Amino acid sequence: MSDAAGTTIVTATPPARASLIVGDDGRARCAWSGNDDEYRRYHDDEWGRALRDDRRLFEKISLEGFQAGLSWITILRRREAFRSAFDGFDVARVAAFTTADVDRLVLDASIIRHRGKIEAVISNARATLALDRPLSEVLWQFAPPPGPRPKTLGDVPATTEESAAMSKTLRKLGFRFVGPTTMYALMQSTGMVDDHVVGCFRAENADGTASPS
Repeated sequence: MSDAAGTTIVTATPPARASLIVGDDGRARCAWSGNDDEYRRYHDDEWGRALRDDRRLFEKISLEGFQAGLSWITILRRREAFRSAFDGFDVARVAAFTTADVDRLVLDASIIRHRGKIEAVISNARATLALDRPLSEVLWQFAPPPGPRPKTLGDVPATTEESAAMSKTLRKLGFRFVGPTTMYALMQSTGMVDDHVVGCFRAENADGTASPS
């Protein structure tokens, strides 16, 4: 383009965000894992692997809710503290928490001291106990069939029709902090979808399709 004097102005195109990063172990990973040891372990051992255990799913919902507005690594580095604060995310125990527990947790500097999110974990535990079927069945009904594997991080959506439907259903069941974006993150972390990009060592299918859970 040109300015008012007719001088040609060349605008640089921002470089595309890298989708892969090669670690010091020689493995290519999704670039979001970076070089942080905890993030890499999470990427390698948890993210995208099928998870159906109800207690662990409740923990994931809780932690994803705490993550809203924050980076996931912030939550990962506090996960053991969260487990201690919420009795190992034992649903029955958390459902029995009282206002005194909320007041105690708001003062606990080892976790995220957000009263609304703390109260949501407790109310979500009560909503889980009220279900007429296992939590895993409620969540996994929204898992889509395997689709094309994302070639770049730019191909990975923030929400999908399935995550929006999951969010709507959970809200009707009394769950809180379960918006469509948060639920898509849950689907990724629990293996309902596999968003490891092409070239990542965890993307096992050479044809570019996502592996079934």
